[in-house]
Amino acid sequence: MILKIYTSLLLLFLVNSVWTRTVRQVYDDLDPDHWSRYTSECPQECFCPPSFPNALYCDNKGLKEIPPIPARIWYLYLQNNQIETLSEKPFVNATHLRWINLNKNKITNSGIESGALSKLKRLLYLFLEENELEEVPSPLPVSLEQLRLARNKISKIPEGVFSHLENLTMLDLHQNSLLDSALQSDTFQGLNNLMQLNIAKNSLKKMPLSIPANTLQLFLDNNSIEVIPENYFSAIPKVTFLRLNYNKLSDDGIPPNGFNVSSILDLQLSHNQLTKIPPINAHLEHLHLDHNKIKSVNGTQICPVSIALEEDYGYYGNIPRLRYLRLDGNEIQPPIPLDIMICFRLLQAVVI
Repeated sequence: MILKIYTSLLLLFLVNSVWTRTVRQVYDDLDPDHWSRYTSECPQECFCPPSFPNALYCDNKGLKEIPPIPARIWYLYLQNNQIETLSEKPFVNATHLRWINLNKNKITNSGIESGALSKLKRLLYLFLEENELEEVPSPLPVSLEQLRLARNKISKIPEGVFSHLENLTMLDLHQNSLLDSALQSDTFQGLNNLMQLNIAKNSLKKMPLSIPANTLQLFLDNNSIEVIPENYFSAIPKVTFLRLNYNKLSDDGIPPNGFNVSSILDLQLSHNQLTKIPPINAHLEHLHLDHNKIKSVNGTQICPVSIALEEDYGYYGNIPRLRYLRLDGNEIQPPIPLDIMICFRLLQAVVI
């Protein structure tokens, strides 16, 4: 009986200890003095979660200006406010900032104090979507890895604004007011490590000049592009994902081997004016051609390798890798031609 009582008490003690450690785990590194300091440093308008002492949440507070940011903060959330200005003063002590979200505010270029951003030497992610910007702000921190400027009113990219951003891997400029004249041959100079460039939903009529050579993902949907220049993709030999949906591409606007590029794995040409499938490379895996003006499909003509050779070499040869083909919204009538299936043996889905 006594043994059972001791066993029960021991079990209760262990459970209670585990529970206590779990509940208090987030405070393990915070002695009372530290916790008091953290609480006092937290701006009154914001929330400082005890479980995430490096984050400061000031979103959805109706703020018109940025409060002083404590030195310990790495992640700053200021989205969905009424902020119009971005000055150096609130960030004087915030030398460790890595992430700032200022989406959905009212920031203008004139409201950004010169040097306010560039002095944030460790900033990696800057979100300024849905503001009132009319040009790309400058100067920017050289440490930046992601810059998101979507859904502004940007029509101008100042000369040399990206020239020192060698760490930038993602640049999002979609849904702005960019014309062809805004993208000069040296606009993207300096973006040596850029991997994703999004210029969708602008007012471009031509393919942009001098895309950084390391770009993997290029998004140009919802523009008015009519022509792909000859050998355009030879300057961006690593491009893997290419989106040109909702443009004005016709058969005449695409050179004979314009999309016959071995690096492209995902090609999206939906909602254009094509009447036939352009030549593709055997490495292509996803092809979107829905909502064009294509009337028929001939597998022998569009097959990137000879069907006869493919039958000889089988799976050991350079067989086409196409796995997904979308053709709905055209004038093609089912069934799927047999030569399509003979050529593209790895097809998993065809939408007609």
